[in-house]
Amino acid sequence: MAIDSVGAVGRTDTVAAQASVGLDEFLNIFLTQLNYQDPLEPVDNREFLAQLAQFSSVELANRTNDNTEALLDVSNLSQSIGLLGRTVNVQLETGSTSGEVVAMSLVQGQPRLSVKQADGTFVSVSPTQISSVIQLSNAGN
Repeated sequence: MAIDSVGAVGRTDTVAAQASVGLDEFLNIFLTQLNYQDPLEPVDNREFLAQLAQFSSVELANRTNDNTEALLDVSNLSQSIGLLGRTVNVQLETGSTSGEVVAMSLVQGQPRLSVKQADGTFVSVSPTQISSVIQLSNAGN
């Protein structure tokens, strides 16, 4: 059974932070707009409400995105934990190898798996390097 990539989705936190306007910035722009509007031709209330609704919609989309990323992280960890005790094929830069997943650790929030090869050596791999699961270990039987 082939394992799909369980690595984290590429993050664009810094790009999103630079391209987005936060609540404080939006309110500052909004109040500046109110202060400098022409008193003889004030902006229609509908326009203000539309702007607030748009900002609210963008804020909701950002929160949904954050929650989705958190769910993906939990799913990635769950899938990685599920590989413990299994024999897997691993794709390395130097070729492929196989072995039993004996441990998992987190490195900068990302799972790393320790695979014990047939010769007794260990290799640390990302879950994305696992190409397939060979069998479930029968350690308890």
